[in-house]
Amino acid sequence: MIDRSASHFPYPIFYDPQKRNHIPKLPKSTTLFNHSRLSTPVSTLQLYIHFSLLSSTAVCSYADNCSSIFASFSRLRSSKSESRQKIFTKVRQGKQRIFSVQARQAGERVLEGKALEMLEPNLQLKVSPGQAYPLGVSEIENGINFAIFSQHATSVTLLLSLPERRAHGFPDDEEMDEVTLDPRVNRTGDIWHIHVEDLPWSNVLYGYRIDGPPAWHQGHRFDSSVLLVDPYAKLLEGRRKFGDVNNKMSKFFGTYDFSSLPFDWGSNYKIPNIPERDLVIYEMNVRAFTADKSSGLDPEIRGSYLGLIDKIPHLLELGINAIELLPVFEFDEMELQRRPNPRDHMVNTWGYSTINFFAPMSRYASSGGGALKASLEFKEMVKALHNSGIEVILDVVYNHTNEADDANPYTTSFRGIDNKVYYMTDPNNQQLLNFSGCGNTLNCNHPVVMELILDSLRHWVVEYHVDGFRFDLASVLCRGTDGSPLSAPPLVRAIAKDDILSRCKIIAEPWDCGGLYLVGKFPNWDRWAEWNGKYRDDLRRYIKGDAGMKGSFASRVSGSADMYKVNKRKPSHSVNFVIAHDGFTLYDLVSYNQKKNDANGEGGSDGSNDNLSWNCGHEGETTDPKIKALRSRQMKNFHLALMISQGTPMMFMGDEYGHTRYGNNNSYGHDTAINNFQWKQLEAENGLFRFFSEVIKFRLTHYVFRQENFVGENEVTWHEKNWDNYESKFLAFTLHNRNGEDIYLAFNAHDYFVKVAIPSPPPKRHWFRVVDTNLMSPDDFVHDGVPGIGDSYNVAPYSSILLKAKI
Repeated sequence: MIDRSASHFPYPIFYDPQKRNHIPKLPKSTTLFNHSRLSTPVSTLQLYIHFSLLSSTAVCSYADNCSSIFASFSRLRSSKSESRQKIFTKVRQGKQRIFSVQARQAGERVLEGKALEMLEPNLQLKVSPGQAYPLGVSEIENGINFAIFSQHATSVTLLLSLPERRAHGFPDDEEMDEVTLDPRVNRTGDIWHIHVEDLPWSNVLYGYRIDGPPAWHQGHRFDSSVLLVDPYAKLLEGRRKFGDVNNKMSKFFGTYDFSSLPFDWGSNYKIPNIPERDLVIYEMNVRAFTADKSSGLDPEIRGSYLGLIDKIPHLLELGINAIELLPVFEFDEMELQRRPNPRDHMVNTWGYSTINFFAPMSRYASSGGGALKASLEFKEMVKALHNSGIEVILDVVYNHTNEADDANPYTTSFRGIDNKVYYMTDPNNQQLLNFSGCGNTLNCNHPVVMELILDSLRHWVVEYHVDGFRFDLASVLCRGTDGSPLSAPPLVRAIAKDDILSRCKIIAEPWDCGGLYLVGKFPNWDRWAEWNGKYRDDLRRYIKGDAGMKGSFASRVSGSADMYKVNKRKPSHSVNFVIAHDGFTLYDLVSYNQKKNDANGEGGSDGSNDNLSWNCGHEGETTDPKIKALRSRQMKNFHLALMISQGTPMMFMGDEYGHTRYGNNNSYGHDTAINNFQWKQLEAENGLFRFFSEVIKFRLTHYVFRQENFVGENEVTWHEKNWDNYESKFLAFTLHNRNGEDIYLAFNAHDYFVKVAIPSPPPKRHWFRVVDTNLMSPDDFVHDGVPGIGDSYNVAPYSSILLKAKI
């Protein structure tokens, strides 16, 4: 176990970063040829090699008129047997092939050494069987071990591209070396593996070609013509520039780095370790945060991990202490443009289309720096955020991948490696099941897939020091291999009980596109938190003035005890939100009754039709000062309600200045100002930003909003006698503080003033008005409070107030 203070790892783990996946050494392999001499596991071997300089192809004559070059790359030694096993592999460089054959026995002539000297050195890949674990790429002895799972494959070929052979750009398949694995010696159980000696320690590109039964009716989707990404690749290379239309068809390759020194987290580095009840989460997109020219950043770092670092002062001024990043696993932002379709004008900027679960998004590196630079800069980002007291939560997508459906598949990895294992299929016709709404559903509770997910999550905690995860469409994680719901899903339990992951923030989006709605009922083992979708809906209904919502509003702001007061669950297990990345922004929520999604290319059929929004009297943009003032009040009402609620609040990037998407509630495909943070607008809307910031900081300095346990009659007094009044849209209550600094709150969703009686403050205290959303900035929030509050207060239509008892 490592000393946490010395290693700066977030949790105690059995891992030594200095050794970098240290693997026990294997016996050296015996190679067939090595320039000037031949070592062979057979007694004699006769080869005579001629080279045709004109055709650049090798012509081979064997003692028996053999038409191929024979290569035996290693032999296995057994401690219990003197028998020798002859192993042969097929290696291909460019269009030159070396075919493996069974070596002949005694009586054949010995190869002349000079003939082998004519071979190019790079043609001679020295290989041995390798080992099954760990999966992916690892260092062993004087080479690199490759291991990949495929239960149903009949052949596996490793493709390699060495840095010295890549003059420019990425290689075509024909330019890569091929090593075909022999299932007799390169397969252990369902793991295919091989050790390649003397490979560079970094900057090697690799992938696989895999073949298997051509049986769709059995759930297989093998295609040996497709280059496949290793599911355990820790780094991925593809196009270097985000949204580069000139390289939109580029392939993706696994790569590795064993040459760099361990990342320096710094002697003063510390992990915030903020209790969940004290979090204020800011959901955001790495690229969209600084991609706009108004960010004022150098074009080479806009939209990058480094760009986010540059804007940490904004996050600190706002007051949040955790960011929840939209997907940062490698994804193909150009996937929508790979074939003609109604959405082929769009660029996937949200990233909910994962190619690989270990590799950071390489095009978030600065200056088109690629995979390794992305990895280093991601760590720099986490380090800077942690040193600023801000935690990093990743939005992770383990419910589906980028590989789409059977009608229009985009095969890059899992589908071609072992579709039957990695995806759920219909047992009746073996078509892909679709509980994700994206064409496929990851088979999360299959033991192999479950271990992949667990390994991936641990990797992000150990290697990148992230603090937690929000699981997209997490109800998929609660389905069995046939798609049926499970009451105790193995993966969800494993995450909750894991030595590393159980100490992280783990948050479920507790629904999927197959109707498995688990809000308040997600299997949790008292560890999982949930996006509280009911909180979002009830607050939207109440604040916009729907009748009959007062009781539900009271339940939500007091911690949703009706949903979460079970076993040892806490109010913080409810992640409260009004706005998230999908759906309307806060400004659009108070400006549009209907979505405006025509720009998405689907005729407005995409996105939710039920947004529980109210445009305040006019659809879309307006110059009417009364409507604009009402919209401003409503945004402040929502924000105040969110920040005084028991539970864990989450807000969305840009709401602090009133970002608009002009009514588009499904803007995943727009790499434009629709999604991008508008820094000049932030400056122009300083009053709204000030209110948001002050309310957040007020929450964090008052324990009464962040209680460990659910509030009872000693913690809250509801100033309400008629809960059953369906038409009542006014609610007032007092939160009692142990030091006497009580907080009085009133929310008026009527379209008229309500004169409310103010209760007596605690002894020797007086009420001070801190918040009145009906007032203009800076009077809408006064940190020290405004004295002179009498025994009543006239609360304006669609407004709210907060009073504080002070001496």
